[in-house]
Amino acid sequence: MKDFLPFTRPTLDEATIAAVAAVLRSGQLASGPRVLEFESALADYLGGARTVRALTSATEGLEIALLACGVGPGDEVIVPAMSFAASANVIVRAGATPVFVDVDLASRNLDVGQVERAITPRTKAIMPVHFSGLAVDMDALLAIAERHRLRVVEDAAHAIGTRHRGRPIGSFGDVAVFSFHPNKNMTSIEGGAIATTDAALVERIERHRFHGIRRNADGEIDVEFAGAKSNLSDVAAAVGLGQLRRLDEFNARRRLLAARYFERLADFDRVMLPARGDEGHSWHMVTVLIDFVARGISRPQFQRAMAARGIGIGVHYPCIPGMTFYRQHGFRAEDYPNAARIGRETVTLPLFPAMRDEDVDRVVAALQAELD
Repeated sequence: MKDFLPFTRPTLDEATIAAVAAVLRSGQLASGPRVLEFESALADYLGGARTVRALTSATEGLEIALLACGVGPGDEVIVPAMSFAASANVIVRAGATPVFVDVDLASRNLDVGQVERAITPRTKAIMPVHFSGLAVDMDALLAIAERHRLRVVEDAAHAIGTRHRGRPIGSFGDVAVFSFHPNKNMTSIEGGAIATTDAALVERIERHRFHGIRRNADGEIDVEFAGAKSNLSDVAAAVGLGQLRRLDEFNARRRLLAARYFERLADFDRVMLPARGDEGHSWHMVTVLIDFVARGISRPQFQRAMAARGIGIGVHYPCIPGMTFYRQHGFRAEDYPNAARIGRETVTLPLFPAMRDEDVDRVVAALQAELD
């Protein structure tokens, strides 16, 4: 059997490994000069007008962004019904209530046309997810938020390098949160970042990510609320800096690989391809839908069959309202038909910059063999 092809794999070069070794030798391992450099480089990448603060994960970033925006008990936050569970979990952890909105079947993004109907007097924020790096229609969403005086916290975990109508996601709007987990388009091992122009929000974010501490002019500390411990390390920032320098290269390769999937699967009606987007789509993942019931197999059986052919297949993502915790709180997957279908039928195909064109051909041939 050929070498196993995972659904994702980070690309780390020798220069980045050497930069990590230099940090380890320096003795400055926690937040220090590399974190400041990483935050500055991210701000420059977004066009220079944003303030960026790095954290240990995008999940922490989303929760802290909500808290810094004043979201808490009694509030509601609108969120798509199909995403990683963290998108809703952070709302619950902030003490608020998620209000799910169905997604578009092709784009897998929040159906912006349903958002306004979900707004109530308790709504405090909207949290769109740029699924697989395909930008949500932010112009329409920001217009809705402005009419109703709502905060918009973008879950841009998939979208570093994505552009919406020529503008980088995170370079405009209210607040954007990125992920640098190893399976993302760039990594800092674990990590995330928040981008905004709201100076007061930045000050609250800084306090939330480090114990709620405020320092006076003499360096003495005080704590006015119980903050988290979410500051990034210099080791992680060194990895992030090396990755950021190659991000556009990585994303260009992802676009070429995605285009090859579309070309090879164009006439294969056993799978439903996702919305393709334009040249601004950073292609974090390629996910397809398969009607497993019609094929007479289960998704785990399909995954095992593909693994036997040396190909890793992911699942991104189940419908959040159908998960046990949310069912126990009165949500039902069937109330969100597109999210429910995606949750049943989705599989994630291998996609990462080091893949070769023939790897795509190999995946497609295996798909066709298993589903014909």
